[in-house]
Amino acid sequence: MAKKKTKKQLSPKKQENEKATLMDSLDNDIVDKLKEAKKELLASAQAKEEERLEKIRKEKLEREKNKSFAELLDEYGDSGSKF
Repeated sequence: MAKKKTKKQLSPKKQENEKATLMDSLDNDIVDKLKEAKKELLASAQAKEEERLEKIRKEKLEREKNKSFAELLDEYGDSGSKF
């Protein structure tokens, strides 16, 4: 016959320890400093992303501005109106 495995009941003390988090064991000052640092890092990352997108937009505009007549003709072809 196969033996049935029984589940071990955790004592209430162990259950409380498992529910405790690192945040509970740290001082409130340290937690506040960590949260502030996280906000600063997120703001910095967002600012860098916006700068990167702005740089890409400016480069695209500059390339469009500096196209030669031949490049424009190749791009738009004969689809323009004839005067």
